[in-house]
Amino acid sequence: FIFAVCNFMSHEKCLKNVKIPCSCIAPSLVRVPVAHCFGPPGHYKRKFCTVCRKSLESPAFRCEVCELHVHTDCILFACSDCRQCHQDGHQDHDTYHHHWREGNLSSSARCEVCKKTCGSSEVLSGMRCEWCGILAHAACYIIVTPECTFGRLRNMILPPSCVQLFSRNFSKLHCFRISEHLQTESDEDDDVDGSTQGSAKDVQISTDSSKQTLKIFDGNDAVKRNQFRLISVPRIAKNEEVVEAALRAYYINDDQQEYELQTFTQQALLSDDVINRNDAAEDSNLGSVFRESVPEAWIIRAKPKDEEVIRIYPAWLKVGMAYVSLRVNKDSTTQTVIKEVLPLLGRQMECLQNFKLVEVLMGSKQVQRMVLDNQELILNRLKDIRKTSIRQMNQTRFYIVENSKSIVQVNLFVGGLPPQLSPEEYTNILKDELAIKTNVVSVSHVYQAQGAVVLKISCFSEAERIYMLVKDTTVNDKPLNAVVIPEVVASKIPRNCCPLLVFVNPKSGGLKGRDLLYSFRKLLNPHQVFELTNGGPLPGFHTFSKVPSFRVLVCGGDGTVGWVLGALEEIRHKLVCSEPSVAILPLGTGNDLGRVLRWGAGYSGEDPYSILVSVDEADDVLMDRWTILLDAEEPAEGAENGVAEPEPPKIVQMNNYCGLGIDAELSLDFHHAREEEPGKFNSRFHNKGVYVKVGLQKISHTRNLHRDIKLQVDQHEVELPSIEGLIFINIPSWGSGADLWGSESDNRFEKPRIDDGLLEVVGVTGVVHMGQVQGGFRSGIRIAQGSYFRVTLLKPIPVQVDGEPWIQAPGQIIISAAGPKVHMLKKSKQKQKKTGS
Repeated sequence: FIFAVCNFMSHEKCLKNVKIPCSCIAPSLVRVPVAHCFGPPGHYKRKFCTVCRKSLESPAFRCEVCELHVHTDCILFACSDCRQCHQDGHQDHDTYHHHWREGNLSSSARCEVCKKTCGSSEVLSGMRCEWCGILAHAACYIIVTPECTFGRLRNMILPPSCVQLFSRNFSKLHCFRISEHLQTESDEDDDVDGSTQGSAKDVQISTDSSKQTLKIFDGNDAVKRNQFRLISVPRIAKNEEVVEAALRAYYINDDQQEYELQTFTQQALLSDDVINRNDAAEDSNLGSVFRESVPEAWIIRAKPKDEEVIRIYPAWLKVGMAYVSLRVNKDSTTQTVIKEVLPLLGRQMECLQNFKLVEVLMGSKQVQRMVLDNQELILNRLKDIRKTSIRQMNQTRFYIVENSKSIVQVNLFVGGLPPQLSPEEYTNILKDELAIKTNVVSVSHVYQAQGAVVLKISCFSEAERIYMLVKDTTVNDKPLNAVVIPEVVASKIPRNCCPLLVFVNPKSGGLKGRDLLYSFRKLLNPHQVFELTNGGPLPGFHTFSKVPSFRVLVCGGDGTVGWVLGALEEIRHKLVCSEPSVAILPLGTGNDLGRVLRWGAGYSGEDPYSILVSVDEADDVLMDRWTILLDAEEPAEGAENGVAEPEPPKIVQMNNYCGLGIDAELSLDFHHAREEEPGKFNSRFHNKGVYVKVGLQKISHTRNLHRDIKLQVDQHEVELPSIEGLIFINIPSWGSGADLWGSESDNRFEKPRIDDGLLEVVGVTGVVHMGQVQGGFRSGIRIAQGSYFRVTLLKPIPVQVDGEPWIQAPGQIIISAAGPKVHMLKKSKQKQKKTGS
């Protein structure tokens, strides 16, 4: 058998065991309405649409938070059943149940109950909890204990009950800080895509000359948007048959006797008075659809009723899907409904004024709530909803809610401001640039060194206005950026929970960064995953500032790791957990720090779940960090009006190594090549090829670096040999894994460690020597080992710190230990235990 509405297939003998709800009744089974977060349309191989259950052969949408996949013309029929990742004041609860999603499992997936295969690449089959990852058959999952414990990653997940975010009309993309630059046209094109793609699919059905294809609108809203569905019916079909096919196209399972079709001509579609023209046709006798001139389109309407039964959901219930059914007539108002419902819920002794009736539209992209007026006639309201859209009526609920003074608080992180200003000065800038209303907006946190503030806003409309205005605002020619951030209630975090704060640089590792963002948002709470191109690391550290214990995962190259560690050093004193341990998922080209900490030479598509398990089992180690003071003594070139001023001293942080001379010169050439054609530098293979190319160009280059610089180690002058490059190394990996110091024992020096408080100084004689080191044939020339260094530059020399190169003017370079050692996570040698799913 195949079900005509949602294409569900079943053997005859299996029909009695079917447990999967049809798409037409799925909205009525949603426990807590939560809108989905759709990214840009894309091509997804071997995935199936959750609504129509067909394969996703054309571009389709997927939710960035859960495993929902839908066709572009099915997206309007997906109900708002996404994961509830935070509390927003509506039906908040501390106990979480499994959040089941059907299908799109691997063929090797096994049921937790019967241990048999439950996945398929041919059809939509099997169930998966999107919090703990448990798998089960559709017939088995109802046996599973309903309460979810978050599975193997429970200690790393930020529990949704600990996160508060009052978002109202903020897009889900804004709430989860998901970049919009790929989303610019998709929202505007939804209506067109929905109609045209639906046309293409259904026209193929009606090639039979005995059938005809009809356009069906489901209400005034669809007419205004020109958003229709196509149905194929026999040319001599009766009116009832066409109504039934039209309801089926809109995933409505009501009795077709309650609906009727109205004709809709092309002239009416083009008219401004389309609704009035349509209403005038209500009394027309349609009879058979078969006639000589078939109308261009039809609109389906609900027949008026004198009374009907509605469901009222009590919003204060924390668990369950309970509702009460109530019969309403033409005299029933919001107030009379509340009066009749309260005794049925055991609240008959309470005052009517303490309650309100809320209409909730559970759209796939947004859950809209509207409080009904006490005197509003319920039947008229239902009639208006159906007139707007019969589909929307199927996605609408009524909740009875207790009146309470809801405290509105939106936290908005605003960056890009001038650094080192006082709170009053930042407030004045925001008044001038954004015209903020100080009666509802206050500055709650100030990060002076970074030029950022956190605004606490007690009005939704003001928060939305500021957020949108910030995007087009610049201060001192620097664009501002705004990020909506949640509030983490630290007191609700379980004692054994150490949530993972994830930073991902989507520009690293080609497109792998974006894939990892999607995977980590699904495996964890999206509120603990931050995209570094959207405000940098500071919004993440601020969000976790009150968390008593947490760890950090940085997905990016060595430069990204240095960026996050630098931000951590600056904000450490404002964190309750001032020394979080940091793990690395290497996405860059060299990835030397990732190699030393056993995270590998670079990410090559490993299972993100396995990576998280490895982070959970990793060992805590200490690592030195170093401060480099660059003090140029000569004036900078290109000064205005011929008046030259010396460059101000500059301080940079070092984690891996610092190079002077030929090593930095190659990095600088590579940097310039990448700036000229950034689109080509999206793979490690190409990047290393460019390094080889610029190296070959310098192979005959001679530079007497030892004559251009002077070195002092721990207050002692050191005589330099004849070299072209001088390198200070903190970790035993340089230039994509080469051992520059070498493994030979030497009585003059201690064995290097990343936490010994010492740097090793090594020289290289040229490009050939560097190539031999990277090939493993030689090591560098050992020069010194110490904890305090002074380098005097006698002329401009290329310098690079952790892969960031520049030309340094003559002057002094001082390298010294930087504050406390940083806690890093080193991948454990033990094999992962086979736990979880």
